[in-house]
Amino acid sequence: MPQGQPLAVPEDGLTTRQRRNRPLLMVHTGDGKGKSTAAFGLALRGWNAGFRIGVFQFVKSAKWRIGEQSVLERLGALHTETGEGGPVEWHKMGSGWSWRRKEGTEADHAAAAAEGWAEIKRRLAAQAHDLYVLDEFTYPIHWGWVDAEDVARTLTARAGRQHVVITGRRAHPALLEVADLVTEMTKVRHPMDAGQKGQRGIEW
Repeated sequence: MPQGQPLAVPEDGLTTRQRRNRPLLMVHTGDGKGKSTAAFGLALRGWNAGFRIGVFQFVKSAKWRIGEQSVLERLGALHTETGEGGPVEWHKMGSGWSWRRKEGTEADHAAAAAEGWAEIKRRLAAQAHDLYVLDEFTYPIHWGWVDAEDVARTLTARAGRQHVVITGRRAHPALLEVADLVTEMTKVRHPMDAGQKGQRGIEW
C-alpha cells in the first residue's frame, strides 16, 4: 500500500469516505509476543479519538492488574472529570466478571466465559462501545466454551460503527474468515527460551 493507498478499489457502491469509516473486526493471533500489547495500544488511540472503550479479558485473573489496565482506567477517570477522550470499562473473567462481582473457581470458567460472551452480545446489540478489546478470546473459543460460529455471525451482523479487536493464539478459522484484519505474531526468539521470566513494565 504505497503512501497509504489501497492496491484495489472494490465495486461495492460505497464512497471513499463510507468505505474508510466502516467498522473493523481485527484479530491478533500467532505464537509471538505482542498481541494484547498491540490491542491495548489501539485502545489508547481510540480513547484519544473519543471512542467508548470496552475491554473484556477472558483468561487473566481478576486479581492480576496489568499496567495497561491502570493507564486506561485513569484515562477513563480523566474523561469523567474533564470530558477529554472517551469512557473506559474494563472487565476480567478470572474471579468473576466486574458486573457480577462474584467469586469464581476453575470449575466454572467455561460458564463464566459463556456469560462474558452473552454480555458482549447484549452490548453489541445496544451499541454500547465504539471499540471492544476481547483479550485472549481465542482460547475459550478454542476450548469449546464459546461457539465459534455464533461469534462469527454476531460480529459480522453487528450494527453501527463498532470496532472489535480479538487477541490470542490459535484463532478459529471461522473468525479468520470474517475478520477485516488478521495479524499473526511470529515468534523468532523470546527471553523465556533462555530461562528469563516476565518482568514488570515489559510483560505487565
